[in-house]
Amino acid sequence: MVKLFLLIGSIVMALGVGIGAFGAHGLEPRISERMLKNYQTGVQYHMIHGLGIIAVALAGMKMTSSALLTGAGWAFLIGIIFFSGSLYVMALTGITKLGAITPIGGLAFIIGWILIGTFAVRSL
Repeated sequence: MVKLFLLIGSIVMALGVGIGAFGAHGLEPRISERMLKNYQTGVQYHMIHGLGIIAVALAGMKMTSSALLTGAGWAFLIGIIFFSGSLYVMALTGITKLGAITPIGGLAFIIGWILIGTFAVRSL
């Protein structure tokens, strides 16, 4: 699982850089300021949680990997897809009803951090 999360994390981060660059250089003149801000929020959370996935992989290398770490890695990936993905699509299409999906991704992020915290407490 460690190698898989390192691979997933690196792919997620590379995509985050590309998506962020696209937003910074290609979207500004094309979408409203509000939608650009939503897009930028998506990129910010995408990158933070991409690093979270890499942290899960590194923790798994240094300590005994566990279901808690595995769950955290998958929760972060799901969060990126639902939270950041919905903000990207909303900004690009203007379909604001997609904002209803965003909190599902936020909840996945929270679950991922709780799982990492639980892992840390149990590892003491």
